[in-house]
Amino acid sequence: MVYDKQAVVTKYRAHDEDTGSAKLQIALLTERIKSLTDHFQAHAKDHHGRRGLLKMVGQRKRLLTYLRRNDLATYRALIQELGLRH
Repeated sequence: MVYDKQAVVTKYRAHDEDTGSAKLQIALLTERIKSLTDHFQAHAKDHHGRRGLLKMVGQRKRLLTYLRRNDLATYRALIQELGLRH
């Protein structure tokens, strides 16, 4: 599964020139994590790639913690929209 980065940026950006808000970074990391999860279904022994996946999961977790601390309403809306933490 390949994700369309530009579509994700267009959907989650806060304003026209937004390239790095926490909300956008979380959305991009989530899409990359989803695509890599599919990759590991076919390539179970790709341990180097798995390390990168785990680093992305950790980065997303830190960004979510930051967002929860600073803007709880946006945090709740984002995890609902992305389907995180069922």
